[in-house]
Amino acid sequence: MNSKIKNSIAIALIPQICIVKLLGYFPEFIEKYYSLSIYPIISMFSRSILGNIPFSIGDITYGILLFLMFRFLILKRKNIKKNPKLFFRDIAMVCSIFYFFFHLLWGFNYYREPISKKLNITEKHTKEELISFVNELIIKTNTIQHSITQDSTAIVVIPYTKKEIFNITISGYQQLKETMPFLTYEKTSLKKSLFSTLLTYMGYGGYLNPFTNEAQVNGLIPNFRYSVVAGHEIGHQIGYSAENETNFIGYIVTSNNSDIYFKYSAYAYALRYCLASIKKQDEFAFEELYCKVNQGVKENYLETSNFWKAHENPLEPIFKSIFNTFLKANNQEDGIKSYRGVVSLLVNYHKKHPL
Repeated sequence: MNSKIKNSIAIALIPQICIVKLLGYFPEFIEKYYSLSIYPIISMFSRSILGNIPFSIGDITYGILLFLMFRFLILKRKNIKKNPKLFFRDIAMVCSIFYFFFHLLWGFNYYREPISKKLNITEKHTKEELISFVNELIIKTNTIQHSITQDSTAIVVIPYTKKEIFNITISGYQQLKETMPFLTYEKTSLKKSLFSTLLTYMGYGGYLNPFTNEAQVNGLIPNFRYSVVAGHEIGHQIGYSAENETNFIGYIVTSNNSDIYFKYSAYAYALRYCLASIKKQDEFAFEELYCKVNQGVKENYLETSNFWKAHENPLEPIFKSIFNTFLKANNQEDGIKSYRGVVSLLVNYHKKHPL
């Protein structure tokens, strides 16, 4: 590739960013012409080709690209020192290419209309509404936990393999077709990540590869959380980028599943988020509510906490900071904190659809 073409591609990064940010002011336009028109065609095509391959093509591609990058840096280190301007030009060129395909293949979904509009609900709630909802959620979670174990102190053991959880999750999406057609999931591509160990030390439960449209789930996380994470990643795959929305989708598809273990995982998951929200506002109210939670449910929470604590490391905050910056750059002002926005969706959704 000659220098003029490289320069043009590198410079194109600037107008690309401007165009994307400009289009971000028109979510109705993005919703109609990208999220509901262009994106479904692109994603269905990708999943049709790669969905039946049992391993992650995206992970392998990332691995190869990282290898080539380090190889280039080692072999070309002298040239880089001599011509740093050309090196940074090449970086800008690569970023320009990735930026273009990222938004074409998936990234514009960050600027679509919020899911709350489809559900006709608000994204705000009062403390009183949250406490009322949590009391109902505690009863629901405790009831299912006891019906499974016949012992309020016993931990719930999810009796499925990871593959079986994938299959039941996909079945759950099929069950939602009639009531929530905007969550229709066809041409499946749900896989365990080949980088599960790395994801664990980074502190992530999974991710969507935006270039191959493969939903990747960390194969090491406890089964108690696995179903909701799988549902969350498929939520990204069908075109919802905001983390609060895919948290909500993961909950909805898992709680509406006919499988009792999935229902338990979903309600316990929602309860934990809501309790954490209350704790930030009122420690006393939190303690009062948490005392009502069955010990068996708390044991499941402890199982998950212990898993992540066992893999804590000095680099994890760095990875989280990078992801936080990425989210803020892509129309999620709260960054990682946007995950917590699921609480308002839960409260307001269940106003219209009681537990």
